[in-house]
Amino acid sequence: MFRDVTFGQYYPADSFVHKMDARIKLVLSLLFMVGIFFVVSYVGFAVITLYLLVVIALARVPLKSVLKSVKGIIFLLLLTAIINVFFTKGAGEPLLSWWKIEIYTEGLIFASKMLLRLTYLVIGSSILTLTTTPVDLTHAVESLLKPLRVIKFPVHEFALIMSLTLSFIPSLMEETDRIIRAQKARGADFDTGGLVKRAKAFVPILIPLLVGGFRRADELANAMNSRCYEGATKRTRMRKMRLGWRDAVASVIVVVLFAAIFTVYGMQSAWGGIIWLYY
Repeated sequence: MFRDVTFGQYYPADSFVHKMDARIKLVLSLLFMVGIFFVVSYVGFAVITLYLLVVIALARVPLKSVLKSVKGIIFLLLLTAIINVFFTKGAGEPLLSWWKIEIYTEGLIFASKMLLRLTYLVIGSSILTLTTTPVDLTHAVESLLKPLRVIKFPVHEFALIMSLTLSFIPSLMEETDRIIRAQKARGADFDTGGLVKRAKAFVPILIPLLVGGFRRADELANAMNSRCYEGATKRTRMRKMRLGWRDAVASVIVVVLFAAIFTVYGMQSAWGGIIWLYY
């Protein structure tokens, strides 16, 4: 059930994206996550789709592995789309009106765009985790947050927590799947009944999952203590991060792309304000 979840997993490959500096990938991913919410036209979404397909091809990551990341939140995506369809009102006549439910063209358009934004958001973050190891992500976060050390912010500890969280996601998914298969072997039913019944069926899974999670955390803490780990000490790294030509090329392309998106969004907002003042 949970074996198809790919978020937090690393896919080893010898590709253009894999060889990029983790700091640049993290910054460009954040820019993508912010910029996707400024795309307001379907032409812009088509450009973003082409951009993601090119990145996936350069990363040499199977498209199936990337799309699996969307499978885990398909219920959230559908729920968000339904809420936007029913609660977004339009200026004209509704397409469908029944009792107190009214569906407008604006609601359908807004819901479809929000669905695309959330889907691309998950795909973009999955590409980052599939092409970057948790260790490299930790070093990238720590390097980017170095200025916060001036205000005594625990940068290294924060990066370590994030790295451990990412590394624990696949383990917890595997353990959840193993517990579900063990419960099914004992006669438990998770696939029949309504939504409430299925939700109640998952309650017995939570206790062994929590126990297993605390056990893993305790074993990890003991392993770190046995190796005399101290987060506050200054440490050297076996592999130092260095910027290369791949990072420069990718940065220029992404910055130009999203600068154009922000420009188009600003122009459309300005024209919308002018039209509103005119009328």
